[in-house]
Parts: sequence; structure tokens; C-alpha cells
Amino acid sequence: MDIPQNVQEQLNQFQNLQQQAQAVAVQKQNLDIQINETERAIAELEKTDSDSEVFKSAGNLLIKVNRDDIFEETKENLETLQLRQKTMERQEERVMKKLEEMQTSIESAMKGLGMN
Repeated sequence: MDIPQNVQEQLNQFQNLQQQAQAVAVQKQNLDIQINETERAIAELEKTDSDSEVFKSAGNLLIKVNRDDIFEETKENLETLQLRQKTMERQEERVMKKLEEMQTSIESAMKGLGMN
């Protein structure tokens, strides 16, 4: 029995949405890693005095920077990463909800065709 065109299109959309969900999960995982690294950097900076020598990576170079300036910059960077993380979580929730809806729809269409 051939699968009707509309069901085939739904299956293709479902597959594309699965790929999108996977991409979002990878991006979210990368953000989690960046947040972890940034939190560790902040923890280390909190252990130092204002007059401590601190260096920042710039490509292949390490550049001496003001501890207080880099501390504030790192905290701001963490806030930005956390906002992006929340955005990715919302996007992931939307994609997963859409996947569930499509799966239910496809299953219903297949049962209607006598394909279980």
C-alpha cells in the first residue's frame, strides 16, 4: 500500500523537525559548556585581589588586563550566555511540542489507512 502524499509530506516535516531538535540540543549543550567555563573563570577571579595580574586570551595571545574590568566583562558575558540558554530552552520546548503533535497526527493518519 502506498503512503498518501499528504502523509508522506508530514513524515518529511517530522524528520526535518527531528533534525532541528537535534541541532537545538547541540547548541544548548555548547552553551552549557560555555556557561560552566565562564562560571569557573568568575570563581577564580573572585579569589584574586584587584591588583593581581590577570591575562585574557586573544586568539593565540595572552594579554594583560585589569582584573576588575575583566571580572565585570566576564559577569556580563555570563548573563548574556544565560539569556541565550533560556532562549534555547524555549525553542527546544516548542520544537518538542511540535514533534509530539506531528507524531500524534501521523499515527492517526496511519491508523486511518489501516497501517499500524
